[in-house]
Amino acid sequence: MTITLDMPAESRSKRLKAVTHTTHDRLDKAIMAGEPFASLARYALFLKVQHGFHREIDALYFDPALDRLLPDLSGRRRVGLIEQDLADLGAEMSVAKGEPAFAPAAPMDIPDALGWLYVAEGSNLGAAFLLKAAAGLGLSESFGARHLAAAPEGRGLHWRTFTAALDALDLSEAEEAQVTAGAQAAFARVQALVADTFG
Repeated sequence: MTITLDMPAESRSKRLKAVTHTTHDRLDKAIMAGEPFASLARYALFLKVQHGFHREIDALYFDPALDRLLPDLSGRRRVGLIEQDLADLGAEMSVAKGEPAFAPAAPMDIPDALGWLYVAEGSNLGAAFLLKAAAGLGLSESFGARHLAAAPEGRGLHWRTFTAALDALDLSEAEEAQVTAGAQAAFARVQALVADTFG
């Protein structure tokens, strides 16, 4: 897997956005149907969903191979911020069921991992709306909604540096399919967490 400067007309990140659009839209509607900003108790459920998902991918942020491919990978890790948000609200952590999707120190399927990270990074790009809604509950980047805060360089640039690195990877056709499958699996995992948590 190498970096290439010859980018196709349609980038990998744009193809991922197109192919996961329906799944992403269904997930967004499921989350909002749970009314996560109706009360602090509902918001705590949303945090548990977030914690459950980021628990699944936490090992990715420590993987040396991924770190060589993606900019500021460790700085993009959010599970610690979510745990602080839960503590701010006096809420319990999500109850882990089984092993996470990516176990620490386990052999890493890089294309699959890239798909999951695409979903995680995309959720941060769209978190500005969620942060505004959380403010209605008295929450902020420094209390209860830390994980929704923008990166110091801004959401747009933070996302573009990630997608530029993702788009520049030279992948085989089979690896491309794995990236897409990873993104779909990540969305499906969050959908399942929403169903389990919000009922």
